[in-house]
Amino acid sequence: QVQLVESGGGLVQAGGSLRLSCAVSGRTFSSYAMGWFRQVPGKEREFVSAISRNGGSAYYADSVKGRFTISRDNAKNTVYLQMNSLKPEDTAVYYCAARITYSSGRYYLGRYEYDDWGQGTQVTVSS
Repeated sequence: QVQLVESGGGLVQAGGSLRLSCAVSGRTFSSYAMGWFRQVPGKEREFVSAISRNGGSAYYADSVKGRFTISRDNAKNTVYLQMNSLKPEDTAVYYCAARITYSSGRYYLGRYEYDDWGQGTQVTVSS
């Protein structure tokens, strides 16, 4: 019923910026809280950021706080992750995720709290 497609990844030098987007198919986007996760080979998928249904509440992992910004445009069925001051340790495959919720202000931090996932987009930060 729902499909998530990430885009915007690529190669960037340390200190640079990238803006990731996640387009959600259908017209169910407003029913979902959204999140971003990232994963490197041999590591567990880790939480990056989350945003509530109405966009009024957001949360960030300590490793990205102050550098990354999550936002959403419900009219475009899209969630974004603006990444500034990128570091080599930010290199990973980034995934967006969707969680059905009836609460407009609730967000979710756990990998297993999400219902649907995109296929990921590669972000590589060079020194």
